[in-house]
Amino acid sequence: MRFEQLQQHVERAEKRVEVRSAHASLHWTILKQSWKEGWTPGRIVIAGLVSGFLAGRAEPLRAMNGARWMQMFTAVSGFVATAQAAAAAEQAEEAADTAQDMQEQAEGMQADEEPMVDEAFDEDDIVVTAPRPAEAATELSER
Repeated sequence: MRFEQLQQHVERAEKRVEVRSAHASLHWTILKQSWKEGWTPGRIVIAGLVSGFLAGRAEPLRAMNGARWMQMFTAVSGFVATAQAAAAAEQAEEAADTAQDMQEQAEGMQADEEPMVDEAFDEDDIVVTAPRPAEAATELSER
């Protein structure tokens, strides 16, 4: 009979573990929900101010001697220069694409348009001239 009592004892312990596991899971879910609801914008700002104050009190700038400041300054200036160069390259690429599109449109208009005739001369002295690029661009922008 001793073996049967041990089996019952183990079954009761397993049931207790299952119940406590369910309770722990429920409590964990409630904790996560209340934690998320508790972080209001005001509390986030206050937590940021307190952590900033504590970080300032730790005085991490003591470790920053002259050489470290110079190293940090050159790293930041290199980063800024790289960002500016990337922006300038992108802007130049866009300008080149726009200029190429305008040139293609102007060439297409030159091929499609009839030649311009200067009517100041007699019919015998007709002078045929193609539109200048500025005229073609103006005409294109007026459409």
